[in-house]
Amino acid sequence: MTSGHAQLPGSVWLRWLRNPPLRTGVLCGLYLAGVMAVALLAANRLPALEPFADLRNWICRGVFLIFSLVPVGAFFRAPWRLFLSGATGWLVFTLGYAVAGIFFDNLHTRLNITTFHMFLLGAGSYAVVAVALWVAESAKLAIAHALVHPHSHTRPARHHE
Repeated sequence: MTSGHAQLPGSVWLRWLRNPPLRTGVLCGLYLAGVMAVALLAANRLPALEPFADLRNWICRGVFLIFSLVPVGAFFRAPWRLFLSGATGWLVFTLGYAVAGIFFDNLHTRLNITTFHMFLLGAGSYAVVAVALWVAESAKLAIAHALVHPHSHTRPARHHE
């Protein structure tokens, strides 16, 4: 008998759920893909909403932005985890974008963004945010260190004997 926990068959496939950046990223990506699906369905299958197209689009953009900021909020102090979570989420969203392109024939043409380009845009954005937060944190630590341990810009006098 191993440890006190029973192992379910196939549970090894769910170990990634123990990793917070991956778990957050996958959930974020599912939320983003869901927002995209709702936006596409509302725009293409609900003609009654056409008079409110601008409002509908702004609401969808706002919800999309809020969900895309989840990795930033979750891992604000851990830039590498932020990037891992954001890139994972964006990968899941990109897969949804690729599938949506199958059902909405002109999606990629209309947006003029290929699936790979879409992935690069999102992953690159998360990389820029992660690096900016890392640089800001490093600068903050350097300034704090300089305030605690000020350097004298004058050379100490030498003692000749």
